[in-house]
Amino acid sequence: MRYMFLIYSQEREASNVDMSGQIRAHYAVMDEATEKGVFRGAEPLRSTASATSIRVSNGRPMVTDGPFAETKEQLAGYYIIDCQNLDEAIEWAKKIPTCCGGGEGCGIDA
Repeated sequence: MRYMFLIYSQEREASNVDMSGQIRAHYAVMDEATEKGVFRGAEPLRSTASATSIRVSNGRPMVTDGPFAETKEQLAGYYIIDCQNLDEAIEWAKKIPTCCGGGEGCGIDA
């Protein structure tokens, strides 16, 4: 079964992190998942400053700059991994790094 892991972080805290270390940590997870034949995809997302939201109102699309809602945490990226069950998915989620080191407002939804 495929699981999608949504990575949340706080952009302010993420800007203070050594990104080269984060990138290496993500490649390590992707390499391990690839070696085990379960990796299906992963992508980082751009900051909320580059977001555009499209909502339908009265049958017409409304385009606005920025995210749909102001929040403390932002969706920073995702992984898609084939797992046998939820327990295996949880083990993969534990390996995925977050820019803010797992602090409040950071996390992974599987």
